[in-house]
Amino acid sequence: MKIDGVFSGGGVKAFAFIGALEVLEEKGFTFERLAGTSAGAILASLLAAGYTVKEIELTLINLDLKKFLDTSIMDKYIPICKVFSLYFTMGIYKGDAFEKWLYQRLADKNVYTFRDLPEGLLKVVVADLSLGKIVVLPDDLERLYGIKPESFLIATAVRMSASLPYFFRPKKLVNKKNQKSIIVDGAILSNTPMWIFDKDRSMRRRPLLGMNLSAAYDQIPEKKITNAFNLSEALVTTMRLAHDARYISKKHTDDLLFIPVKEVDVSDLSLSKDSKRDLILFGKKRATSFLTHWPN
Repeated sequence: MKIDGVFSGGGVKAFAFIGALEVLEEKGFTFERLAGTSAGAILASLLAAGYTVKEIELTLINLDLKKFLDTSIMDKYIPICKVFSLYFTMGIYKGDAFEKWLYQRLADKNVYTFRDLPEGLLKVVVADLSLGKIVVLPDDLERLYGIKPESFLIATAVRMSASLPYFFRPKKLVNKKNQKSIIVDGAILSNTPMWIFDKDRSMRRRPLLGMNLSAAYDQIPEKKITNAFNLSEALVTTMRLAHDARYISKKHTDDLLFIPVKEVDVSDLSLSKDSKRDLILFGKKRATSFLTHWPN
């Protein structure tokens, strides 16, 4: 059965998506269109490029995620430089290593720019902080930045979407106001962008499945805020969830596979192979249970 798929952000928690995808593949589901935010955009791009779920698992299970922690030489050996670097560059790590890695993975499938994919197959969500907009790539490239979608690298689009604030340095694009736009992790504005493909259910051409690495919105626990660090964390979390929680009604939650990964931090790039396998297994269990009543 052909379906449309939407993948949320969640950093390294996204290994759980692999397990869910394995179950979907076993049940005969294939994706007609894909959309993703942050880590979800990584999975969506690999699937769109033609990778099988098994290929994705083998690639990511053996990947040393710490190779993406790329800093300048001065930041590496002179700790105080990290403070100044963070202030001026707005991110601890450059993100170049990740973008080059993804570029090569896509190139292995002869996929470089959006021109190399069927039109409408892949949508990547980013946040333009300068314009204050949720931006969908490639759809908004020409309208907001005067860039032809067919010339824009998919690896760059995904790198933008995965620019976790303060962790990876944001990307910049010159917008049509001739100003530099600061582009960051799309998850801060829409973590599970079901709205990209969603219409009235009776009007859908095929089922729409969303995958979310948190608990259902009405099950998210309250946060205890006692200091500035708690406040910052709560602000980011609320931004990630507020838009989607308001948008997604009961009819949408029926189409959302929640995979509430709690034990792993989104930015834990030291994740072991065993921990990755545990996440994959957890995704399998959640998907197997979910598919007993979906689609309905």
